[in-house]
Amino acid sequence: MDWANYLFGFKGRDNRAKFWLAGLIIVCWMLFLALLVVSAGLGGKNGFSFNVDDIFRAFDPDRYRSLSWAGLPALLVKVCGTFLFVWVYIAVSIKRLHDRDKSGWWMVPFFAIPGLMSQFSDRLPDESYWVVAAGLIVFVLYVWGFIELAFLPGTRYPNRYGPNPLGKTHVRQGRDSGSRSRARLGPAERARYRAAQSWSPCRVTC
Repeated sequence: MDWANYLFGFKGRDNRAKFWLAGLIIVCWMLFLALLVVSAGLGGKNGFSFNVDDIFRAFDPDRYRSLSWAGLPALLVKVCGTFLFVWVYIAVSIKRLHDRDKSGWWMVPFFAIPGLMSQFSDRLPDESYWVVAAGLIVFVLYVWGFIELAFLPGTRYPNRYGPNPLGKTHVRQGRDSGSRSRARLGPAERARYRAAQSWSPCRVTC
């Protein structure tokens, strides 16, 4: 397996097993890097951890007001680690969407919009109906995206993003399968098939 393209590339298709494997790899990396930071004494009083929401906190101006020079080393490690983990997650998720014959841009409603909504939801008015409706829509998008990525199988036939990653070859039902079936006919069978296709009741004279 090409590990570089699997973890960092955006081309091709990944099945469900590779999606879950990438999640396990990300969690192991998080634990290992957090253990190194704590062992080096950079964790601080509040400890040290990684969170997917850290990538969305970068868009929040209030997060920069509480920064201090003492926490700068841990912050740099967190920024670099979070960028790496999110890159791997997005790369594998896009290839999982390709396996579902969907564009990678579906990561915007499945990942970006729910993350931004979670980061800024506490600053929105609580009693506004449109906020409640938006929160419900975001929740549906999040659940839909998780089901698409983690549970639904990919197309069994080669699609516009590549062949079936499971190695099984299936043809799409319809015009292509009909033409392939005719291609397997012998000369006599093809002649009879063309004769049957060319026959029409309108050509019969009374």
